[in-house]
Amino acid sequence: MTQNQNSNENMRQQRKVPKRVAQAVISSLKGGVVPRIGLPYITVGRASEIEAMLRDVEIIGEGGASFRFIVGRYGSGKSFLLQTIRNNVMDKGFVVMDADLSPERRLQGTRGQGLATYRELIGNLATKTKPEGGALTLVLERWISAVQSAVMEEEGLMPDAKGGSLEPSPFDLAVERRIREVVRSLNEMVHGFDFARLITLYYRGYLADDDEIRARVLKWFRGEYTTRTEAKKELGVNSIITDDDWYEYLKLFAMFFRLAGYKGMLLFIDELVNIYKIPQSIARNNNYEKILTMYNDTLQGKAQYLGILMSGTPQCVEDTRRGIYSYEALRSRLQEGKFSKEGSRDLLSPVIRLEPLSSEEMMVLCEKLADMHAGLYGYPRTVQTGDLVIFIRIEYGRIGADTHITPREVIRDFIELLDILYQHPDTDVAQLLGSDEFSYAQSDAAAAGEVSEEYADFVL
Repeated sequence: MTQNQNSNENMRQQRKVPKRVAQAVISSLKGGVVPRIGLPYITVGRASEIEAMLRDVEIIGEGGASFRFIVGRYGSGKSFLLQTIRNNVMDKGFVVMDADLSPERRLQGTRGQGLATYRELIGNLATKTKPEGGALTLVLERWISAVQSAVMEEEGLMPDAKGGSLEPSPFDLAVERRIREVVRSLNEMVHGFDFARLITLYYRGYLADDDEIRARVLKWFRGEYTTRTEAKKELGVNSIITDDDWYEYLKLFAMFFRLAGYKGMLLFIDELVNIYKIPQSIARNNNYEKILTMYNDTLQGKAQYLGILMSGTPQCVEDTRRGIYSYEALRSRLQEGKFSKEGSRDLLSPVIRLEPLSSEEMMVLCEKLADMHAGLYGYPRTVQTGDLVIFIRIEYGRIGADTHITPREVIRDFIELLDILYQHPDTDVAQLLGSDEFSYAQSDAAAAGEVSEEYADFVL
């Protein structure tokens, strides 16, 4: 084995992926969806886009706000990029929420579609210690524990040993006083008074070990009360979260999470194409009006510690008849200027357009997947760099591939190739690549019989 081969083998061993993670990554990618875990093992390219959005994250952590649209074709890597940012900001101490829009989940609707989106966001609330979602209870109780620890440390008070006494102890009073000080800053925000009152009520339920009170508060925060009468009877508040005002409560949550010790909050909203598909123009425009409100809030300082990322296809954004650009107030704010073009996009603008990954970047990604696949199923990797070069040339040899090929298509083909070779170890890689299934580019495969100098740098 040459020194170069030894180096390659050492690097592969250093990148060994746990089988649980590898299985999730391979299965998700083969199914055409973005894995929730393991992204750092396969992240390739998009460095400029990630850097631009992480710069936004710094601003959010300092009390600012941001709004970005991620635009790209189906399978171009929009969801992958959002998931990468999501995982990154959780590691930095942010709370995240995400939701995919659908016919039942919109930003605004007449049959509760906006509230359905809010419920999805709250249900997917995640932190570093609970990345799979459902972290609202964890956040609330972590905050209460932090306040209690501060009282013990700074005021020298200890919890009442009697525990079950109806009379609050000096410790309990000190904790509630600090909680009131924290939530008082929420009172001046829209709906802030009721929100702050419910936070305090949750603490009292926590203190009394009253699961019913805590469950009712959580029900309210999740937007599950349907009438104000019910909320008034069970919690003593006169408001509920509705289709019209759910976004205002997300701004309250962003501020509260900051007060609770987190850096801020980011919202990830995917599948904007479902707004584009709404047949009625009035309903579409109501949704675009909601986007405009959110956009203006973040840029005008009406929201703090809040970042919003939405993603969709070029058509659902740029179509001047039905897309976001059909709403003049948004088009005038979002449309590119005269100097931005493919290869030199302005990544500081509100709209980030994803350009296709290059063949070189896809080569690196396939190398990573080949290593992961071999590690998952426990076999010596059979697809070598020369085979990868042939495969990439075949994929990028399609007519129009330079502008229309997507990572999803290439990854699916490649994982299928790896699966077949694993299940049929006697299959020759070169024969498989030259088979009828790849006949559309056999001439390219034949031309790539040897690794050319331009690919020498890709040997990992």
